[in-house]
Amino acid sequence: MPFNIPILLTWLRVALIPLMVGVFFLPGHWLTMYEQGVAATAIFIVAAVTDWFDGYLARRWNETTSFGAFLDPVADKLIVAGALILLVQLGRTNSIIAFIIVGREIAITALREWMAQIGASKSVAVSSIGKIKTVAQMIAIPMLLYAYPLFGVIDTLFVGQRLLDFAAVLTLWSMLYYLRKAWPLIKERPELEHPSHDGST
Repeated sequence: MPFNIPILLTWLRVALIPLMVGVFFLPGHWLTMYEQGVAATAIFIVAAVTDWFDGYLARRWNETTSFGAFLDPVADKLIVAGALILLVQLGRTNSIIAFIIVGREIAITALREWMAQIGASKSVAVSSIGKIKTVAQMIAIPMLLYAYPLFGVIDTLFVGQRLLDFAAVLTLWSMLYYLRKAWPLIKERPELEHPSHDGST
């Protein structure tokens, strides 16, 4: 397994997931609810920064690897999925919104993997809709983890919930966009309609 600073930062992002979740399950006399929110928000923001930084360093130092290209999106999806499950548990978002966002990530990841196998990965390259969705989602999640008035004025719970709703709408929109782009190739591959029954997944 290759090892360099960008990959180390990606592994750090994976390691931060149980830490982000765990702060909400510490004994009450360790941290107040407010302190738990601050800690989880800070951890998520650090993870988001490492997401940008590891990619930047990998390109700058010419240390891009196939393993890093695999691990980076996996780490991103894991921390978002972990945060959404936590927010459902805390009652700060609902399970339908979480399912839409996580389910879309699974579906599009599978679609991209298949498209890469047939040499057509550019057909499902990241769209502007997907980028806007990611920005909305990455702002909404820390606001919902914090969930207290910011500067005594901004209702982070309300704003975060509306942003996450917006991200969910864009999630569905971008999924339909990717499927429409891939559909001509899917139709050209009738074997997809008759998968083998050898028990493989």
